[in-house]
Amino acid sequence: MSVVKLEECRQHIRAQLDSVVEFWLKYSHDTEHGGFFTCIGRDGKVYDELKYVWLQGRQVWMYCRLYRSVDRFRRPEILEAAKAGGAFLRKFARVSNSGNQWKCAFCLTRDGKPTKVQRTIFSECFYVMAMDELSRVTGDEEMQLEAEQMMEQLIYWVREDSSGLGRPQLPGDVPTNSMAVPMMLLCLVQQLSEGRLETGRKYAELGSWCVSQIQQHIQRDGTAILENVSLAGAELPGCLGRLQNPGHALEAGWFLLQYAAQNHNKEIQRTAIEKFVQLPYESGWDEEYGGLFYFLDVDGHCPTQLEWSMKLWWPHSEALVAFLMAYSQTKQPKLLERFFKVYEYTFSHFPDSNSGEWFGYLTQEGKVALDFKGGPFKGFFHVPRCLYMCESILDDLLAEKD
Repeated sequence: MSVVKLEECRQHIRAQLDSVVEFWLKYSHDTEHGGFFTCIGRDGKVYDELKYVWLQGRQVWMYCRLYRSVDRFRRPEILEAAKAGGAFLRKFARVSNSGNQWKCAFCLTRDGKPTKVQRTIFSECFYVMAMDELSRVTGDEEMQLEAEQMMEQLIYWVREDSSGLGRPQLPGDVPTNSMAVPMMLLCLVQQLSEGRLETGRKYAELGSWCVSQIQQHIQRDGTAILENVSLAGAELPGCLGRLQNPGHALEAGWFLLQYAAQNHNKEIQRTAIEKFVQLPYESGWDEEYGGLFYFLDVDGHCPTQLEWSMKLWWPHSEALVAFLMAYSQTKQPKLLERFFKVYEYTFSHFPDSNSGEWFGYLTQEGKVALDFKGGPFKGFFHVPRCLYMCESILDDLLAEKD
């Protein structure tokens, strides 16, 4: 592959990352109450002041990771914004009257009053990511301890007793292995273990368990990745069991690739590429209009999710990372070809060349359906993480070619 084309990609991705960072620095900071606005319109105007805890955690993590890893982002205003976001989380995120000191709210008012709690683990997961990454740039050991304490609570909820989440056990509710849970825990294992040998040893068994749980989602004799399976790894009946989410499978793919590289495991690398990168792309790519479908039904029924045929920002972000990482580890030309195919679609459809940042929600045909830049589910995370990771991988690839 032409070094010139790779260099063009790197320069474009770098410029995109700079633009996205500037958008959020300019429009998302609440200098009065702390934390970040995420409901931001096309032109940067805040259209709702509610603050979503998982997005607060993601933004703290992203600012810290950029500050720690990329020289041009080692700027005082980025560090101060991350510290202010972390302070807001520590003061308001945990719901003190929930009966569990570690349960976090899902949504807060502008001044930090909880409005909603979800019976899931994801607000807490991004609290861990934020505290750990912030501890790395500030040297605050209390934050690192807090992250590891929250991690222990998460492990207990997932592997021992989930009653603390507040979800009732109903007689018709079949226990389910949702791929999001082991994926998220694997992400946290990698976060907490980075550069810490003792912590890595502590969580080694958990990491292995997460990988095996993710691999249970390889179904139909290896021909499909299903989003939900039984606790025993069997296919579930109905729409829940037939559901496919190509973007999520691709994200799981690069999580597994990172795990495989860290553990020098070629078998997991092969499984990651064949089953979690190639397969979701092949089933999820829209041959008529381009782009990845959001949801699919493995048997070809119409998915019940109303947005199933839309093209969303984050699956394409995860696909870019997955294909470029897979190519960097194997140098298989087909993987780079598919990276470029996703690249061409993504950068010709999602970025807003006028106001900055990316649109998040397109129609199946690729036209903008919702023109806001941030909301309850889209914040400062998937786009900048993708751009940061792709730039870093391209740096390494181009260094090899020098």
